Amino acid sequence: MESSSENTDNLELRIGGMSCAACAAHIEKALNKMPGVSAAVNYATEKATISQSGDFGVKDFIKTVEKAGYSAFTGEDLGNEDGQENPRTSAEELTALRRRLIICAILAAPVIVLAMIPPLQFPYWQWLSLALTIPVVLWGAYPFHRAAFANARRATTTMDTLISLGTLAAFIWSLYALFLGEAGRVGMTHDFQLLARPGEAAGHIYLEVCSGVTLFILGGRYFEKRAKVRAGDALRALAEMGVKEVTALRAGQEIQIPIQELGEGEEFIALPGEKIATDGVVVSGVSAVDNSLLTGESVPVEVGVGDPVTGATINTYGRLVVRATRVGSQTQLAQITRLVEQAQAGKAPIQRLADRISAVFVPVVIAISVLTLLIWLIVGTPVTAFTCAVAVLIIACPCALGLATPTALLVGTGRGASLGILIKGAEILESTRQVDTVILDKTGTVTSGNMELVSIFPPDNVGVLKVAATLEGGSEHPIAGAITRAAASKGIVLASTQVPPDFQSYPGGGVRGTVDGQLVLAGNRKFISEEGAVISPALEEVVTENTERGETMVLVALDGQVEGVIGIADQVKETSPQAITLFKELGITPVLLTGDTENVARQVGQQVGITEVIAEVKPKDKVVAVFRKQGRGATVAMIGDGVNDAAALAQADLGIAMGSGTDVAIQAADITLMRPDLLAAVDAIRLSRRTLKIIKGNLFWAFAYNIAAIPLAALGLLNPMLAGAAMACSSAFVVGNSLRLRSFEPVKALS
Repeated sequence: MESSSENTDNLELRIGGMSCAACAAHIEKALNKMPGVSAAVNYATEKATISQSGDFGVKDFIKTVEKAGYSAFTGEDLGNEDGQENPRTSAEELTALRRRLIICAILAAPVIVLAMIPPLQFPYWQWLSLALTIPVVLWGAYPFHRAAFANARRATTTMDTLISLGTLAAFIWSLYALFLGEAGRVGMTHDFQLLARPGEAAGHIYLEVCSGVTLFILGGRYFEKRAKVRAGDALRALAEMGVKEVTALRAGQEIQIPIQELGEGEEFIALPGEKIATDGVVVSGVSAVDNSLLTGESVPVEVGVGDPVTGATINTYGRLVVRATRVGSQTQLAQITRLVEQAQAGKAPIQRLADRISAVFVPVVIAISVLTLLIWLIVGTPVTAFTCAVAVLIIACPCALGLATPTALLVGTGRGASLGILIKGAEILESTRQVDTVILDKTGTVTSGNMELVSIFPPDNVGVLKVAATLEGGSEHPIAGAITRAAASKGIVLASTQVPPDFQSYPGGGVRGTVDGQLVLAGNRKFISEEGAVISPALEEVVTENTERGETMVLVALDGQVEGVIGIADQVKETSPQAITLFKELGITPVLLTGDTENVARQVGQQVGITEVIAEVKPKDKVVAVFRKQGRGATVAMIGDGVNDAAALAQADLGIAMGSGTDVAIQAADITLMRPDLLAAVDAIRLSRRTLKIIKGNLFWAFAYNIAAIPLAALGLLNPMLAGAAMACSSAFVVGNSLRLRSFEPVKALS
């Protein structure tokens, strides 16, 4: 064993030479035989994901893959300077495959036409067919023969084994008939039939089968490869979103440097129209940032000093100076890319069944083909026996079975990433199908999480709001911020730009100070009473009513008399009611979870359409609320955004974290939403369910195709060439069906 200093605890290798799911299963089995190694090989992404508890180096894993008969490369071998896979690799493979396909099509087309249209069969037509077929079988199908030979040396079989056996058997039979039998005579003709038929073995050739099957299989592989390249477009787009160079501020000078040289804590410049180089905090400047590339949200977000910004988003109009807080692999873009890669490399539970079937499928098919040959030799003719046996070999190739899950997963997770929905793993798809209850954290999820002014009494009492905002300017409390923002939005010019010199803050009560010669008090009912201020019965009634509606009431007193009251509340997000309605339409019962009072919880629930609320829940008890629901037989999804939601997100059957929340919550969740919008949660469940539906449809087609086609071929009801075409079409159908996920559209917010 060769040790390596490289970290191979979690390694990803690019695998070359795979042609079907059986190849992936074979490589996976070889890697998992290594002590302490757990590996998963994905045929669609052509990658192996390896974790280990041992001391193997990268070269050890590559040697194991090569011993299995395939090639393996690391990201550094194939990639660009950022370690991302070089897209030219796939492009070159696609170009080579297209060249092979075109040449074979030019050579095979006349062979197929001559065999299918007897009037065109001129003297010696069979010898022209042979001349055209030789390069198709020996060069065009060479990748199949090479792989089949390598597999035979290891006593294993794959789809290539079936193709190679079928085409070579047909070719050798034709050579026998031409040189030793009667098929080579001048003027020989035979018609083309869909069914096997009795006849003289020595007078029948199968050159159209050799050429046609090779052509159709190459065509199927080309379109499959092209589809897989398209399916991975979203991930490549993510990888290419990052900037290559950045303008850093060093010693007061603007210096253009590669992004890799920018250090955490350094300041850099983002000019109008440029991408922001990395995650950071605005140090100076004001602008609007277009986050649509990461979140799918089209409306730019205004930012100023102190606001966080994300790398790869676009600065629209202002010059910003940003201090880098995350660089390299720690940025949000890098984390998103890793999440998508992990999801695409994973396997849903339903795929593991397909893998187990694929592992034994090819040997079983070969056995059925041999049995078919023997039975037809007893009850029929050699021509019929040969035709049926070859048809079984060719039509049974399990391409569609191997592509059913990974292609759908590849496209679905890629489409989700483009919409700001990050699905962490393939197994998550199963959970979304079963979810029947969604528990929603109130603050920051259903509501905005920001306190806002919602009422003022007496109505339009600008004077009360003005003195309250002047006084609250000295406080950092969220309620104070809501009052000062409300004053600014109404164009109120504050009486003083300075904090009152006698300003005092009373935690849990309120504030006091002198504004324009008047003693001003602003706080809750208890604080105002303790300070001796007088409140009228009318205002007392307003305070009682608004408090019951869930508002936090701020009483404002001037020189000992309450002149007005201000209602502050955490506002419900505009899209939350629509999202709750859509959850219900999906068969999911919404439950509101909050640490607020019962009154506040009921008010918010009523606004959005939730009847079941769980109020006055302490952070540590949120996980208990999830557990209790599960104990009653519910399959629970939990949606939250804070540190105190992390345990509940992990406990839930499906954890969904708002991307605007904390890193702890995001790490604990199964799905991360880059948009702080409940409609994104609805889209996540819709996309997951649709992806799972596509996977099931693909698997049904693949199973049904093989179950129906093998008996037809064995009974002599399929010509081998048409069997090859049908097999290629089945793979094309599965890939095309998966690509329909690219058209998935998110829910539109009601205006």
